[in-house]
Amino acid sequence: MARAFVGVGANLGDRERTMRRALDLLGARPGIEVVTVSTLRETDPVGYLDQPRFLNAAAELRTSLEPRALLEALLAVERELGRTRDGPRFGPRSIDLDLLLYDDVVLDDPGLTLPHPRLHERRFALEPLSELAPGLEVPGRGTVESLMASLD
Repeated sequence: MARAFVGVGANLGDRERTMRRALDLLGARPGIEVVTVSTLRETDPVGYLDQPRFLNAAAELRTSLEPRALLEALLAVERELGRTRDGPRFGPRSIDLDLLLYDDVVLDDPGLTLPHPRLHERRFALEPLSELAPGLEVPGRGTVESLMASLD
């Protein structure tokens, strides 16, 4: 079983309810176990600023799925919860599930980069990861703790 970390976020509708439902749906899928979830935290938007604040968290998963299949499962849950991708990039969304890390895999394929390509510069993703696994190594970047410190 692989260890994976997923960023979970939302800034439209009942954010907490939608995020919890997404995690329930993920955990109900074959080959995916939700091990633990960080505290939910409210964060300012990044990139596209004219939108509501986000609720963000991270989840640790155990999975028998390969990275691409896990990503497809994340996207399927987003669709099931009504996520559309017709707005501005980094714009408002009802749910967002990002595959941040998958074991120590480094991958750069069309549509899937591991670790997540902007993880090292996103406090809203690093903070919940730090809560779950502060010594976690982000391949090619250092520990979550050191990445957090570099953002100060």
